Amino acid sequence: MLEKQLQARTRHRRRLTVSFARNRSEVAEAQRLRYVVFAEEMGAKLESAAAGLDADRFDAYCEHLLVRDVETSEVVGTYRILSPLAARAAGGYYSEQEFDLTRLAHLRDNIVEVGRSCIHPDYRSGGVIIQLWSGLARYMLENRHEYLIGCASVSMADGGHSAAAIFRKLEAAHMSPLEYRVFPRCRLPMENLDTGVVADFPPLVKGYLNLGAYVCGEPAWDPDFNCADLPILLPLARMDARYARHFLAQAA
Repeated sequence: MLEKQLQARTRHRRRLTVSFARNRSEVAEAQRLRYVVFAEEMGAKLESAAAGLDADRFDAYCEHLLVRDVETSEVVGTYRILSPLAARAAGGYYSEQEFDLTRLAHLRDNIVEVGRSCIHPDYRSGGVIIQLWSGLARYMLENRHEYLIGCASVSMADGGHSAAAIFRKLEAAHMSPLEYRVFPRCRLPMENLDTGVVADFPPLVKGYLNLGAYVCGEPAWDPDFNCADLPILLPLARMDARYARHFLAQAA
């Protein structure tokens, strides 16, 4: 009986809807979820922690994609999106704080930056990320943008050894052409780390690779979030056809 009840609740939790935040109150819901994941779960040091939010100056320039549980209306997943026009208004992309993006300058008019991706711990079975990427696909189609950039984070809980090992695996098969390379401002010192440890790719990294994304350079160390950030570039023209059909169908 209890097993059936748990299964029923799980199915019901997966009734999800995706939309963009329409006002400051809805943006704050995304910021509260980010606080739960980044500060409480991952131990990030946030300037806005006293308010129970993960908030920074880029939030005002971004559009915030929200996935809600239909039954509870709770925000259980979020992504923030910075358009080329908004990036100019903000004085640049968030990732420029971590990487020198000079070699991507010629793409700026068509680059959308995505970041602050997080999912509530109780909703990490796959459905939420599908909703987020479907919403993102719809956004890219409607606005005719051609490139996505962002950072895929790897925990530094083991001192960075897993992050270094993951990058070495990626380096062999998933690096961008030289003309798309970016350079970390605070480089992860991989020569001092054990790149031979066994480390699995985080789900977000796997997802980007499945879509056809490049890794554009060595990881940067983000001490505030206690993670190593991998620079990701996805030209939509490279998107794997199977995934493209799936997400575009979801977005229609």
